[in-house]
Amino acid sequence: MARGKLRIYLGAAPGVGKTYAMLSEAHRRTERGTDCVVAFVEHHHRPRTEVMLHGLEQVPSKEIEYRGGTFAEMDVDAVLARRPRVALVDELAHTNIPGSRNAKRWQDVEELLAAGIDVVSAVNIQHLESLGDVVESITGIRQQETVPDEVVRRADQIELVDMSPQALRRRMAHGNIYKPDKVDAALSNYFRPGNLTALRELALLWVADRVDEYLTEYRSEHRVSKIWGSRERIVVGLTGGPEGRTLIRRAARLAEKGAGGEVMAVYIARSDGLTSASPKELAVQRTLVEDLGGTFHHVVGDDIPAALLDFARGVNATQIVLGVSRRKAWQYVFGPGVGATVAVESGPDLDVHLITHDEAGKGRGLPVARGARLGRARIVWGWLAGIAGPVLLTWLLSSVVPEVGLANDMLLFLTMTVAAALLGGLFPALASAVVGSLLLNWYFTPPVHTLTIADPRNIVAIAIFVGVAVSVASVVDLAARRTHQAARLRAESEILSFLAGNVLRGETGLEELLERVRETFGMESAALLERAGDVAPWTCAGSVGPRPCATPEDADVDVPVGDRLSLALSGRVLPAEDRRVLAAFAAQAAVVLDRQRLRQEADQAKELAEGNRIRTALLAAVSHDLRTPLAGIKAAVTSLRSDDVEWTETDQAELLAAIEEGADRLDHLVGNLLDMSRLQTGTVTPIIRETDLDEVIPMALGGVPEDSVDLDVPETLPMVDVDRGLLERSVANVVENAVKYSPAGERVLVAASAVADRVEVRVVDRGPGVPDEAKSRIFEPFQRYGDSPRGAGVGLGLAVARGFAEAIGGTLSAEDTPGGGLTMVLTLPRSGSVRAGAQQGVSATARM
Repeated sequence: MARGKLRIYLGAAPGVGKTYAMLSEAHRRTERGTDCVVAFVEHHHRPRTEVMLHGLEQVPSKEIEYRGGTFAEMDVDAVLARRPRVALVDELAHTNIPGSRNAKRWQDVEELLAAGIDVVSAVNIQHLESLGDVVESITGIRQQETVPDEVVRRADQIELVDMSPQALRRRMAHGNIYKPDKVDAALSNYFRPGNLTALRELALLWVADRVDEYLTEYRSEHRVSKIWGSRERIVVGLTGGPEGRTLIRRAARLAEKGAGGEVMAVYIARSDGLTSASPKELAVQRTLVEDLGGTFHHVVGDDIPAALLDFARGVNATQIVLGVSRRKAWQYVFGPGVGATVAVESGPDLDVHLITHDEAGKGRGLPVARGARLGRARIVWGWLAGIAGPVLLTWLLSSVVPEVGLANDMLLFLTMTVAAALLGGLFPALASAVVGSLLLNWYFTPPVHTLTIADPRNIVAIAIFVGVAVSVASVVDLAARRTHQAARLRAESEILSFLAGNVLRGETGLEELLERVRETFGMESAALLERAGDVAPWTCAGSVGPRPCATPEDADVDVPVGDRLSLALSGRVLPAEDRRVLAAFAAQAAVVLDRQRLRQEADQAKELAEGNRIRTALLAAVSHDLRTPLAGIKAAVTSLRSDDVEWTETDQAELLAAIEEGADRLDHLVGNLLDMSRLQTGTVTPIIRETDLDEVIPMALGGVPEDSVDLDVPETLPMVDVDRGLLERSVANVVENAVKYSPAGERVLVAASAVADRVEVRVVDRGPGVPDEAKSRIFEPFQRYGDSPRGAGVGLGLAVARGFAEAIGGTLSAEDTPGGGLTMVLTLPRSGSVRAGAQQGVSATARM
């Protein structure tokens, strides 16, 4: 049976109309004669959406009882029995009620697809699992209902449903999304223009990446090698020289000129040892390209132009940015250079930009480890010059320009030997000297066509020729070796300088250091392995690259660091001369690992120090703030027990009231201290269950005067999953703090509203307010803002309130009240959004 096809309407934000679009698609298919049914659609009582359901066949929902309530879920069995051609399933990320067939609705959809039923579904961008952290950083709310990205990516069609923030807010204000009583809270919180703009950009970028994947798959399946310029992708070829920064900035400017331009910097290293660039300079260029929004890539290849073009075509690049060659004019005898070769072989579909820079024409000097070593191409040309060159020269001297004289013949052959030495080194030059001497003897030294030399002076000349040729070849080869050694030593010194600087200053983490190792030596992966003992199994302390080694025996190169650490590299076997630098990397990797663990221990010590600070503050609170109500109680009791004073009933009532007030105050202070202690030690264990706010919030107002608070908690408010006791204590502390700072005669407003998948409790006062820079500090323990007197408390109320809010899965934050004052926003998880983690049982008590 063929698998059904999945079409998803991806919403940039709630209310953009994805369900409406899905129902419109159902009407179009029904009009074409397609068997289409509504398996489950959540219309949220929006009139226009409800109207779209008319004329469509709906499969009855399945009613499930849970915790005293009845909930409607999609009846998967009924849909499978009905077996339509197309089924509409809304809210793909929805969490099913416990007792349902599957835990998540996307799993229900998978069953329908497996049965050959096409599915049209909808989901908002904030419910994608990989974007949870990003959405939380934008909106301040963690989405509890998510769907794996892979489920959405596997969809046969994805259609983005988008709307400008201004249009969505107007739609919200007109009551097309939420009921009028919820509009103000929604517009001031989740549906702020900044939130909507960020979510919209997030959706557009995610869909653009998915389109890129579709395009890559299509090009791969159809073996399309020609570049399609659907999006400007600019590849910057780096050599590791200082000109790379200029190239990266120029490429970034080019990318800005086109919509959605992307910059990819690539460094291509040879596969025979240390890479040819300064690790320090490459690190700077990597940081620069990432700061400009691009990506850095490391590729291993001996043929640099071919590797660069393969990379560019593989990523469907449209432009290549290269720097003008740094070689001097005479160095072009060895070839046209990378820039010219790439420009010739790029073809008509790939633009090549050659950018001038300050280093052009200055020569490469000795910046790299492999730059002076004779390459494979030069060695081949050296052997051709050493073997074929003398043969070609003999033919020219014999047939084209005969009778130039033996001395001139020797000089010409000597020139060919020098050329072979310059190109290929010692062995091609020696071969040229041998071949040249034999050809001189055979063709140009009387008697010709024999190896016999009649004139002794010719013997001396040929001997001198061989000696000079061997000497020149040896000098050239020695110079090349010395140049290579100097370049290698310089590269090693730069690497060691990098290690001694960045690493020892603590500027490089373990993974960054391993990435430098992988790039420097052109390896596939690098891993730092450790074990607890000589016979204990190896564990990975950190790794980079694909398929890191699990044991040193699996590695192509491993460098032990003591008995319990080993740096393992995979990709190829390194020459012995590279292991000295690799050993330095391994030693520094061990230092970085130790430093990370020391930092963790320092963090733990910091926590202990914070605990000591809190204990010190607690002692101060006990010595002053707790003694104040005790002193008042003692004074009142002493006065009542005094025999030498006749107290009237009014006086006695006042003293008893003072005792009661002091006891209540003492009880409140002790309760906060105990609560803070529980929070600091992590022993607060909330017992979550469905709760009505109108049952909890009124009880939290018992500690404030009756005429000081206005309460607005609608009866239609959805239930929340919280611990009742912790919620009551959190609300009580926030309200008491608001009443304490409110001006005389001003009432505090406590209002609750539902927004998307959460419920908000807002406590609004008209007090002096708190500046933005102090809003985070007011939630710290033992902090009192402003000039509040010492007797006003120990500064734990808001700290305890936030701790309890976070313990039950909510958040507590501070905002400015329009017109002056402070608004505390307590966000709570709506019932059903965190059922998977809920615990059933008796609520925790308000005071622990």
